[in-house]
Amino acid sequence: MRDIIMEYATTVQFFAPDVAYADAKKYLPGLLQKRDIDPSAAMAVLDRLASVVRCLDMELYGAMRQQALQRIAMRDVDDWPVLACAMTLECPIWTEDTDFFGTGVAIWTSDRIVLYLS
Repeated sequence: MRDIIMEYATTVQFFAPDVAYADAKKYLPGLLQKRDIDPSAAMAVLDRLASVVRCLDMELYGAMRQQALQRIAMRDVDDWPVLACAMTLECPIWTEDTDFFGTGVAIWTSDRIVLYLS
């Protein structure tokens, strides 16, 4: 995933909701430590990705909250910010999470995303 992002970073804009970064910073160190993995390298990668994958503040996508919740509520309510960002920006979602299928937004998985980006 990181390699694809870095390869296309000069020609494609990547976005993620602010809560995605907040959750990663909050939970990733503990998850890695439970697996006896030093989290410092992963956190450094996350920091580098933040310069390429733009963080969207809720002020930008919050207006789509209700609509996103209506579309994803039966699957995973916590995913609404990702869907709201995609709806706001009118762009597809790159994910392996099948909860986004059928939400009315195009979904690309990692094994197919290069087709879209090219």
